[in-house]
Amino acid sequence: MSSTSDFKQLPHKLLAIPGPIEVSDEVLFANAAPVVSHVSPDFVKIFGDAIRLTREVLFTKQAQPFLISGSGTLGWDQVAANLVEPGENALVLHTGYFGDSFSDCLQTYGAEVDVLKAKLGTAVKQAAIEEALKQKKYKIVTFTHVDTSTGVLSDAKSITETVKRISPETLVVADCVCSVGSEEIRFDDWDLDIVLTASQKGLGTPPGLSIVLASQKAIKVFETRASPVTSYYASWKKWLPIMKAYEAGSPAYFATPPVNLIQSYLASLKQMTRASPSLEERFRQHREASKRIKDAATELGLKQIALDPAFAANGMTTLYFPDGLGASDIIPRFTQCGVVIAGGLLAEIKDKYFRIGHMGASVVDAERDDIDKIIYALQESIREARSQKA
Repeated sequence: MSSTSDFKQLPHKLLAIPGPIEVSDEVLFANAAPVVSHVSPDFVKIFGDAIRLTREVLFTKQAQPFLISGSGTLGWDQVAANLVEPGENALVLHTGYFGDSFSDCLQTYGAEVDVLKAKLGTAVKQAAIEEALKQKKYKIVTFTHVDTSTGVLSDAKSITETVKRISPETLVVADCVCSVGSEEIRFDDWDLDIVLTASQKGLGTPPGLSIVLASQKAIKVFETRASPVTSYYASWKKWLPIMKAYEAGSPAYFATPPVNLIQSYLASLKQMTRASPSLEERFRQHREASKRIKDAATELGLKQIALDPAFAANGMTTLYFPDGLGASDIIPRFTQCGVVIAGGLLAEIKDKYFRIGHMGASVVDAERDDIDKIIYALQESIREARSQKA
């Protein structure tokens, strides 16, 4: 295969879970490139470009990216190990499963964690955040921008404004694994300190790359910590010189980077920042695709977990099963329509709902009809299941 234009993916069922997602032919082709040395001049440029373009996707000029082999979960370890010292306080804003997990990770590294838990289907209220910040000094406040278990969207801008107004020294940490690429995130304008994400969702790349951006304020907190970093692999003491070297055009070594995956990631970044549609247009397309799917669900009488459109993510949709129906009635029927969706994840309602992902190439590629396929599968699956139960 000599060029991207010659390459087409094999026929397969449409992957419509909230990550990993469908990727473009160009991105998958880049992943199939010959393996190169991680210290070769060609790869040094690829890695450096990937670091630079990561900033563009998050609208930042000053943040320090970390691109490290691992899942999005590794971002939690980086935050906990590098920014929070044992015994320091962390406030976790909880909108689903991943609030529990981030809290667990922070406690594993010795943080004293308080949790503000939102009512199911909503985000934590700003007044509650303000009250908590007035009661205690927190090293960090964390929130999940889009919780993949519930599809609930938190207001990143308002959360950051509240924290910076009440407790300017507190670092704001945004878990954006399920939002980068499908939701607007303006790192510098909103004064975020950490955005952590991963390659396999809105960034439109196969799984395997942990992506973290840290403000210069966060880097200074790391550099001036009193105690040693509490992780080996996740230590910025190891990784910061690597990132700086590659961006400056020189190879460096701590652990071998996933060379093919970074080539694939760069191909996706170029599509997002150097081609049409633009980032702003992509955000609009995600909003429109989300509305189409959610409107179709409403017409079928289905209820979302999100109690208000303001809390509903644009890259995924979570829906309760109709009365009398469950996962075995609905999910296999989607598969028969050629569409793969996900079941529930949040423990207390795990068997009561299902999740549909609609991000990346499925939304922005005008030559695909993925959203139409998802809506058709939704309509047919619900109608058939109801008919059989009648």
